[in-house]
Amino acid sequence: MPKKTSSKPDETLDVLLSMHGEIFLMDDGFWTKFEAYKVEPGEHIPHGIRYSLTLHDKHNTRILGFDNAHSFKPKKRRYGAYKVSWDHKHKREKILPYEYESAGQLLEDFWSDVEQIIKEGEKG
Repeated sequence: MPKKTSSKPDETLDVLLSMHGEIFLMDDGFWTKFEAYKVEPGEHIPHGIRYSLTLHDKHNTRILGFDNAHSFKPKKRRYGAYKVSWDHKHKREKILPYEYESAGQLLEDFWSDVEQIIKEGEKG
């Protein structure tokens, strides 16, 4: 089912943009870094936001990243064409598609994954 697009302005965008350049130190040596700024909307970045939200471990290795810095071509679907998307996430060595809905949803999805990864780290 296609996602609804809204002409309503993204009220959470200012929150994301205000986090540009922020680094947050977390438990067990984890840390996050935020980059987000406006760009001219285009074919690859229709929402007009260039972003990179990353989680790093105590060895400074990126273990999670949500970004749209480069194209991502998922595997071809059985009955469809490739969808080239610039919105994606890196989870360790894997690159997975990510469907950008809003700045608020991006932040919520990022922090949810961060929480899960840190909990897994505490178990291991």
